[in-house]
Amino acid sequence: MPFARLAAATTPTCHIGFGLAAVARPGYINLGRDADLGESRTVEALRARTHELLDAAYAQGVRYFDAARSYGRSEEFLADWLRTRPGLDDVVVGSKWGYTYTAEWTTDAEKHEVKDHSLPTYERQRAETAELLGDRLDLYQIHSVTPDSPALTDKELHARLAEAAAQGVTVGFSTSGPAQADAIRTALTVTVDGEPLFRTVQSTYNALETSAAPALAEAHDAGLTVIVKEGMANGRLAGPHAPDALRDVAERTGLGCDAIALAVVLRQPWAGVVLSGAATTNQLASNLHAAVVDLDDDQLARLADLAEDPRTYWEKRGNLPWH
Repeated sequence: MPFARLAAATTPTCHIGFGLAAVARPGYINLGRDADLGESRTVEALRARTHELLDAAYAQGVRYFDAARSYGRSEEFLADWLRTRPGLDDVVVGSKWGYTYTAEWTTDAEKHEVKDHSLPTYERQRAETAELLGDRLDLYQIHSVTPDSPALTDKELHARLAEAAAQGVTVGFSTSGPAQADAIRTALTVTVDGEPLFRTVQSTYNALETSAAPALAEAHDAGLTVIVKEGMANGRLAGPHAPDALRDVAERTGLGCDAIALAVVLRQPWAGVVLSGAATTNQLASNLHAAVVDLDDDQLARLADLAEDPRTYWEKRGNLPWH
């Protein structure tokens, strides 16, 4: 598996990955994004910003980079960056299929992405990803699986995914919504010729949304690499928006709320890679401090009290505006 390369890495930050969702398209739902990006959101401006962040992440020990077909031009930007750095053979590259980007580089589209987990969409997007990333692609994930997703029952799709796995691409899935645990447990039962199909799972887990933890522990025990997304709850755990308890712990440690929030995730024994979704190099540097945060039992207990009912959490997330 490509993640064995991370196991051999020795930098404190090798288990923090960098996700391109917030910087490879002009519109997204993260809070504070207008201040982070300003008005300069042309393709070339965001290409340059993405490359700057990739450079900074690699220089500071990050070795996993996460894109998706629906993250605007994320695969294109990442492919451009890799092409000019052919000697970087120690990185792991992941992408996702299942959503199509439809905003046409605007921030006010009626729909920014359209979900479809059918076999024809897989075949189309797999070809699109291959054209951009070629043999640099290590991991291909089904994007945002829910318990009712046809991707969990489509045997023909499973066979095609198994073919990709036989050719050397690790096959995984990501989850979203209040029933993440159910989706994870169902995905763990999917087999092809008696062998488990999925080798990674990427799920939302943070101080506000902890409901997937038991299922993620089961996935880890079953041998899957667990990737955690949205550790900052789309900005709800960042300084200006952070709950008082998180802000207080951050002040006492002398670090940012973001570092504390991500440290809570990193300390989970099943967490293999925790994604930073930074939009600036300063945010990235602050995020990476999470690797060296040491929280005591009292601080952890205070932060544990922040957890919301998952349906409440996802309702709030669903109401975040694209901007």
